Amino acid sequence: MTISKPLAFIIILIGLVGCTKEPALKVYSLDTPTVSAMYGNTYKNKSMKVTYPQSLKDKVSQKMNFSYSSVDSGNYQNSEWSNNMRKLLQGTFVEVLDESKLFKVVLSDTSTVREDYRLESIIFAFQHRVRGEHSDAVVSIQFSLINTESGNLVKSKRFSYAEATPTTDAKGYVSATNVAIGKLSRDLVAWLR
Repeated sequence: MTISKPLAFIIILIGLVGCTKEPALKVYSLDTPTVSAMYGNTYKNKSMKVTYPQSLKDKVSQKMNFSYSSVDSGNYQNSEWSNNMRKLLQGTFVEVLDESKLFKVVLSDTSTVREDYRLESIIFAFQHRVRGEHSDAVVSIQFSLINTESGNLVKSKRFSYAEATPTTDAKGYVSATNVAIGKLSRDLVAWLR
């Protein structure tokens, strides 16, 4: 049995296209940590807006950042966050603080409702730090609670975490990041109380 040249060419071409296909893009999101409700606190009849987090040092976007040293860094090509990380963080903080019942209502800064307090945040680090066979999910965020009536700073604190990853790939980074965000959420609620 002989195969015609055009048919052989098509079979080879299909084989080459199948072998050169890029790996599928993996999309990850943050788990929203569960926190206990805190009743009987100072802010129970007050409203709060959580502003869109700002970033001063690390470039924070939908891309997942990693670093091999203080001067060697990049983004994962086949893995990314489900949305811009600053948007994911804002949504997580709104949900966690709403669940905590510290405030009468917790809103994002897109709401037109006038708030009693505003929670501002600055991201100092949000990346996968890989050093040889060891890696950490690094999260460092400073929060400032502002009384919007007076414009005065009520309090401010920086929370920093380096959570060891189970593996040195993007999946391990996401797992450790979720652990770090869980710790940060619980610490944030305790600090605001």
